[in-house]
Amino acid sequence: MSFSIAQLFSLEGRVALVTGASGALGGRFAETLALAGARVVLAARRLEPMQALRERLAGGSGRHMTVRMDVAEKASVDAAIDEAAAELGMIDIAVNNSGIALTASALDEPDEEWDRLMRVNLDGARTVALAVARRLVDAKKPGSIINVASVTGLRQAGAVTAYATSKAALIQMTKQHALEWARHGIRVNAIAPGYIETDLNRDFFATDAGRALIKRIPQRRLGHTGDLDGALLLLASNAGAYMTGTVVSVDGGHLVSSL
Repeated sequence: MSFSIAQLFSLEGRVALVTGASGALGGRFAETLALAGARVVLAARRLEPMQALRERLAGGSGRHMTVRMDVAEKASVDAAIDEAAAELGMIDIAVNNSGIALTASALDEPDEEWDRLMRVNLDGARTVALAVARRLVDAKKPGSIINVASVTGLRQAGAVTAYATSKAALIQMTKQHALEWARHGIRVNAIAPGYIETDLNRDFFATDAGRALIKRIPQRRLGHTGDLDGALLLLASNAGAYMTGTVVSVDGGHLVSSL
């Protein structure tokens, strides 16, 4: 064979942006990309929660950096991307992971909370994707944009209309961008996680309601952040070179569960 599996998934020489890197999923994404060889830009509204992660990833090498970015503000996105490019090089992998949730029935969703959620989950992902894609097109460089959606963007659940709608729209935007940007060598795909255990939801899943929900997942367990590693590396690396407009569900069989 003329290649190795390690080479196929290698991200050496690549620069990856992870938004929402201060959270559990974003932190894991950053670690995975760094282990595959990428120089990683950790982005979030607050720098402090990302410092320990950056230091752990870098090990004194200076290969990774943190930037302050509010995805709901275009000026903030542009400034952060330009800062990253000046220090590490042009971003050619972008993981749109920033997101917020709203738990309320459709009749009780405050308009201002709906608007705030859409500004982050959908508009923010669009702003980052456009900023990265425009720079890649201008430089005539290929790249990979990975949007973090959700199984709720593909299937209904109670009391999450705003969140589910934002993720469904994100999935459609993924496909639209994939169609338009394929000729520029920019691949756009999405990961749709199921229920992933984090510090934020661990207490809920220990309740009777949480345990009942877990029983409805065919694998009868919650996902771990590491369960997303394979999908992330596939979409970021040359292993997924012929994949664009794809939604990869990582959900323990949630989408194929019976009624």
